[in-house]
Parts: sequence; structure tokens; C-alpha cells
Amino acid sequence: MAYELRPYQKDAVEAVFSEWKEGHKKTFITLATGCGKTIIFSNVIKRIVEKGGRVLVLAHREELLAQAVDKIRSVTGITPALEKAQITSVDSGSPATAASVQTLQRNKRLNSFPPDSFDAVVVDECHHSLSPSYQKVLNYFGSAYVLGVTATPDRGDKKLLSEYYDSCAYEYGLPEAVKNGYLCPIKAEMIPVKLDISKVGVQNGDFSASETGNALEPYLEPIADAMKEYCDARKTVVFVPLIKIAKKLTKILKKKGIKAVEIDGSSQDRQQILEDFDKGKYSVIVNPLMLNEGWDCPSVDCVVPLRPTKIRSLYAQMVGRGTRLFKGKKDLLVLDFLWLTERHNLCRPSSLISRNDDMASRIDRMIRNESGIYLLDAEAQAERDAVAEREASLAKELERRRSMKKKLVDPLVYAAALSDGRLLDYEPVFAWETEDMTDKQRQTLIKNGIDADEVKTKGRACLIIGTIVERCRKGLSSPKQIRLLESKGFVHVEAWKFEYASQMIDRIAKNGWAVPEGIIPEKVVCTERGLVTGR
Repeated sequence: MAYELRPYQKDAVEAVFSEWKEGHKKTFITLATGCGKTIIFSNVIKRIVEKGGRVLVLAHREELLAQAVDKIRSVTGITPALEKAQITSVDSGSPATAASVQTLQRNKRLNSFPPDSFDAVVVDECHHSLSPSYQKVLNYFGSAYVLGVTATPDRGDKKLLSEYYDSCAYEYGLPEAVKNGYLCPIKAEMIPVKLDISKVGVQNGDFSASETGNALEPYLEPIADAMKEYCDARKTVVFVPLIKIAKKLTKILKKKGIKAVEIDGSSQDRQQILEDFDKGKYSVIVNPLMLNEGWDCPSVDCVVPLRPTKIRSLYAQMVGRGTRLFKGKKDLLVLDFLWLTERHNLCRPSSLISRNDDMASRIDRMIRNESGIYLLDAEAQAERDAVAEREASLAKELERRRSMKKKLVDPLVYAAALSDGRLLDYEPVFAWETEDMTDKQRQTLIKNGIDADEVKTKGRACLIIGTIVERCRKGLSSPKQIRLLESKGFVHVEAWKFEYASQMIDRIAKNGWAVPEGIIPEKVVCTERGLVTGR
């Protein structure tokens, strides 16, 4: 089967090889659930194999391994050899091997491979790759290039992954995927059932499953009532912390007339249950964190995360079960209950799209105050509010810097002119980002009119240069143009086309560097056809 790559998938593939070429041998990509990460790494594998290389794919679950094998076969025509349980790939002759990390990390299995057996290693769900079992395998094949893939959407996880990975090659998050029509819109509904988990302890970095289950149990009746109200006409998947809670909630839902079914690791007829749910025999499926990975049912249009978590990748996986497109599906409803906790890192719907804690808090407030708000609408409003506040707080500093007699543009002024939150809020994640910028970067910044003395680090320089290059590709105004035209009173110059900015600057130069008579700078507007001068 031939797969036509979407534009962002093509960009992701190219970005991986670009990072490797730049010397970042261990890189990862993050894509929202449902955006085709398996297709992307299959195409990376295809290119490596076509050049005579060998690739190892690591996964931690049977379902993920099976999905990877099927997709690699479909995309590349190569059937990966398996390394799991009693099956070995040694001497298989296949250029690709798909391995269970639990199997491969055993000394006898690992030592059956020469350390240079693979040119590249792909780690599926790479937020697990810092665990001892993954590290043992990755370090053994230490000469190989590494590509990690994950649906983890937030900066915090990138900081964690930076303990092993050198760079993040590519990101394609939930907001972009929804805006571009590749995933369905997400609507969040705050349910005023107060679930007290303030006394629940932490185990292995997250809320204790057993304690969470005990805290949740007294609230199952009101939870079921809320689900009856909000989920009645929707296909719903519910995530709970324990099997006993899954069974009890399912029983209560059935009593209320809801076609519910429970599934867990001990269910003998798991495949049949999933098929029946897919076909509509059940409208609600309740599970104790069994369906968060390796299971797809695009018709799901409601997710109820009753497993509170501090781990954003886990929360994204739960909600991701309902983000795929499906005929007749308008949106995905996420029911967010009023978890009572003193901890500030509890994941909520805002965690799916927020860049930082401030944005998350703004979005959370909107969800609490407005019924059934779409996340992207909340994000847009939060962004507008944040920009307004940021502009107000930066006004004095920007005025001071703008008034300085410089031939070069201050990077903070440039970031503010673009209203680019990435540049304004930039924080280094990887160790290399904190290094001094290179001479080549400095020269590039100066050539483009940026005051390099105010940049200093390699990571910030990369971000600024990348922004300039992207704007140049789109034919937008340069930093020098923005600085000069803003100094003459023109506004929103960051949205002008480069050629139109050049035309106006030429007119100003010919007029002795004064704005020509009859032109009112603040009224000049850039259109597709040119400048409307506001005479």
C-alpha cells in the first residue's frame, strides 16, 4: 500500500536526517496522537535501508510492536524480523528488526548481536527510553543513530528527554493538527463533582493508583450521573486507576441504562469486546489504563480521564484515543472533573495545548467559567490576553532599547515586533543550546541586522536564525526593514511582504530619509496586491 505523506510528515522525515547530519546523533520528534508517527519513522527506515543500512525498532508493548511491523511492511515492503519471547531475529537477513525491549535487554539476547549490528535505532513511545531496560539496549548499540518518537506535547518532557537525547528534530502538536484539519476539535467540559485527591500519595513519579482508586470510589454514583447527562449520545472511553473501580463503575453505568462494558488485562475475550464496541454494541468502554497505547477506534468522540496524573504523556495518550477523524464526528468531548489537590502539576485539558504554566492557568479558568469551550478557542483567547499583558510589561524596556542609537536590531525588540512567544519565552532545553554561539551564527545574525551581542547562546541563535529563514521563505519583511519602518511610525510591519517593504524604504530614501508627503505611516496597510498608503 502506498502512503502519500502529509506535508508535516515530509518535513519531519527531512528534519530527522538534518539533525543527524548536524551531529545530533540522538534526536526525537513529537507528534500529537493520530498524526502518523509510525508512518514517519517507517519512511526514515526506508531511506536508511535503501542506502544499505540496518535498523532496530524498540517498543515496550506487544500491540505497539505489531503495529510497527505492519506499518513498516506496508510503507517499505520490508518485513522486519522479530526479536521477542522465543522468536529471534539473529541471522534473519532482514535489514530491519523489531524488538521487545523486555526481551532484548536480557544479557544472552543482547550479546547475540554485535554492538555495531545496526546503523540506527528507532524508539517508539520514547518517553520510556530513560528507563534502565531501554538505556541498557541503547548504550549497547552506542554507535547507532537514534530516533525517538512520542506524542508528548509539553516542554517539561523535552527537558526530561534531554538527559539522553541531543535535540528535538520536529514538533507537530495538537493545535496545529486540529487547525490543519488532521485531527478533530476538542471541547472540554468541567464537571462540578469534587473529587478529593489531596491526600493521595505519589508512587514512581505519579499519583498512587491504589490510593487514587480508593479516593475515587465514593464518587462513582455522581460520576455516572454526569456521564449519563454528557455522554449519552457519544461513544465514550473511560480511564480509571484500578480494575475494581472499572468493574464497579461499569455496573453502576449499566444500572442507569448505559450500554457499558469493562475491559482489563485479565479479560479473556478482549478482542471480541473491542470489536463489539467498535461496531456499536456498547457506547461506553471502561478500562484501567489498558487502552491508552496500541489501540485505535476513530469513532470515539468522548474521553473521561478518571485516572488523575502528573505525567503529560499519559494524559495525552488517554485523550488521544478520541482525536482521530471519523465520518460524522463533529468533535471530541473531554470531561474534566473538579479534582481537589494541593499539587499544581495535575494534568488537565489545558495540558494538551499549553506551552507553559501561565497559559495552562488561563485556559483552566476559562474551562471552569464557560460550559463546553473548545480548547483552541480557549488557547486563542489566552494567547491574546498573555500578549496584551506581555506587551504592557515590556513596553518600558522596549522603549528604552528602541531609543538606543543602534544600527542593529535588539533581539527582544524583534521578538516583540513579531509577537513571537517562542522568542520571548525561550528557555534552553538541551545542553548544546546553552553553549556559546558559533562565529558562523554571529555573522549570520549581524548580516540579517540582529544585534548578536544580545543573543549569546547557540540555542537562542538557532531559534532566531530559523525564524528569519522561515520568514524569508514566506517572503516577509526582514529585521532591518521592520526596524527602519517602525522608526518612521509604520505599524504591523512584521506582516508586510519583503518586496513591499523594500518599495516603501526606497521611497523614503529618495525623499532624504523622510516619509513622503501625503503618506500617513500608521494608516498604511499591506495587502496581497501591495501597500494601501493611507493618503
